[in-house]
Amino acid sequence: MSPLTLLPFVVLIGAMFLMTRSAKKKQQQAVQMREQVQPGTGIRTIGGMYATVKEVNEDTLLLEVAPGVHAVYAKNSVGAVLDDEEYNRIVHGTEVPDDASSLTDADATAPEKTADSEDDGRIDLAKDDEPAEAGTEDASPKKTDGESDAK
Repeated sequence: MSPLTLLPFVVLIGAMFLMTRSAKKKQQQAVQMREQVQPGTGIRTIGGMYATVKEVNEDTLLLEVAPGVHAVYAKNSVGAVLDDEEYNRIVHGTEVPDDASSLTDADATAPEKTADSEDDGRIDLAKDDEPAEAGTEDASPKKTDGESDAK
């Protein structure tokens, strides 16, 4: 056999080795992150919920998800361990919004509204009590599919 015929197989095996190696590294980092959890640490679960760790057991964590509200979670559900500054910034409402409005100076780019402007950006979703005038239509109800005049 020539070395050229074996080259695709060698490349494929090398790529598989590199992919499994990086996956193992990520898995080890996740285990280390979960092991550093201590009571009082702020975390984000894999579901996106932010909580404070109250107790650490072998496989579970007791989390305070709101003042006075506790829940038991598996250690595997920890998505990220947050430092105190980041946790307080997110939980206490100084989080940057998802849209780009926070990236621009709102006062400089927003058009000024005058007192004459009635458009406040709201849409009235309430239904009118009276139906719109039907014009030339008679007052008898319309038949829908499946209804007939047969008696």
